[in-house]
Amino acid sequence: MENFDLLLHGFSIAISVDHVALMIGGVLLGILVGVLPGLGAPNGVSLLLPITFGMQPVSAIILLSSIYWGALFGGSVTSILFNIPGEPSSVATTFDGYPMARSGRPTQALATAFGSAAFGALVGVVLITCLASWIAGVALKFGPAEYFAVYFLAFSSFIGVGGAPPIKTVVSLTLGFAIAAIGMDTVSGQVRLTMGVDELVKGVNFVVAVMGLFGIGELLIAVEEEMHARAVSSRIDWREVFRTIASLPRYGWVLLRSAAVGCWMGITPGGPTAASFMSYGIAKRVSRRRDKFGTGEPEGIIAPETADHAAGTSALLPMLSLGIPGSATAAVMMGGLMIWGLNPGPALFIEQPDFVWGLIASMYLGNIVAVVLVLLTVPIFAALMRLPFFFIAPLIFIVCVVGAYSVSNSYLDVLLMMGFGVLGYLFKKLDYPLAPLVLAVVIGDKAEDAFRQSMLMSQGSLRIFVDNALVSTLVGLGFALLLVPPLARTFGRLRKRAA
Repeated sequence: MENFDLLLHGFSIAISVDHVALMIGGVLLGILVGVLPGLGAPNGVSLLLPITFGMQPVSAIILLSSIYWGALFGGSVTSILFNIPGEPSSVATTFDGYPMARSGRPTQALATAFGSAAFGALVGVVLITCLASWIAGVALKFGPAEYFAVYFLAFSSFIGVGGAPPIKTVVSLTLGFAIAAIGMDTVSGQVRLTMGVDELVKGVNFVVAVMGLFGIGELLIAVEEEMHARAVSSRIDWREVFRTIASLPRYGWVLLRSAAVGCWMGITPGGPTAASFMSYGIAKRVSRRRDKFGTGEPEGIIAPETADHAAGTSALLPMLSLGIPGSATAAVMMGGLMIWGLNPGPALFIEQPDFVWGLIASMYLGNIVAVVLVLLTVPIFAALMRLPFFFIAPLIFIVCVVGAYSVSNSYLDVLLMMGFGVLGYLFKKLDYPLAPLVLAVVIGDKAEDAFRQSMLMSQGSLRIFVDNALVSTLVGLGFALLLVPPLARTFGRLRKRAA
């Protein structure tokens, strides 16, 4: 009841002409940031952080958080329309969003993504409002061993319930780990796998890898299949948007399960990217229509989008309550708090209640504003799919090249993107899953750091992974998922013998 009263006080702060205008402007900027693959929410928020220095802290955080919401929604646009993830966490959306758009249903794909994303964000904000103290208590227990256990669970979910042959998944993960290992070893400080190229000391940028694997790789596939000879047309009307939104309650279980996965991964070290991949893998494994995944199945869009936004929203909780950012964007926002003279942590709720609850209230309003604005732009974005492919293909190529170069103004990144494009083409031709490779590239180095730190703490003993109920449960679930494929094959053989 006390939290509800504080939330009402927060709404009295957030609902003002100036703050609503900041929300609208921030969301529009965020959509632009999310649509451009070379930027992304962390870069966009960091670039716009200086303009907040002269603002009041509440106004500044409302603007930055609105940019964040807009970027999360905007990242889905290029994922669905061009198979180029605007955000790392939007990669899983490409698996079914792009096929649905290519089959002449871009409006349905975008409306499904935005509607499910809004639900995930709402669940995340409600969780922050109601369960802040409990979540803070759980998150306080996380050390290097728990961090590694969460990552291990994410990797195991792909092997056990990812849907692809386990051997191919392991190969994809292994290659991703190798790519993630390039550059500076953060534990020992040694440089590895750079092959004498100084620019690789900083590692391979994820944006460069994703644009090559998905953008250029899909272009090569499209050219081979002579998609340039066909144009996709789609009748755009608002009835289709509202009809799609109205159909989402039929997927209530998928929405709830994906939101739960997203919230858990948001308040723990998993993050939105791992949440979207894990949610997609679980949905594909348990769905009755698993054979339709990858061809434009609505569940394949709902699961990653709901988890992505639930994780992105709930990632702000450990940043506010513990001073531990749950995502890269949250880390940038935490830097802004410190610049404004605020110290994230438990004391923030006591010393600056207006700031905290004004921010939480603005999350409700900001997400509503974001949903309205992105739904208004659905016909505009979907109309792009009516262009012939030979118009769209050069645009995709230019966006990929400009995006790769703008990451660090390096021609090497452009060459790497081309190499990843060939790799993505080969993976698709050989039917190897790209999702495990991307996940390993994203969090492989973090998992390695957590494992090595755990080994240093325990002096090389693996007993650290069974020292408490939390870490042993996470590790146990990971091993249980690894056992799913052999058990499924065994039961399948037994059923055949019985038949």
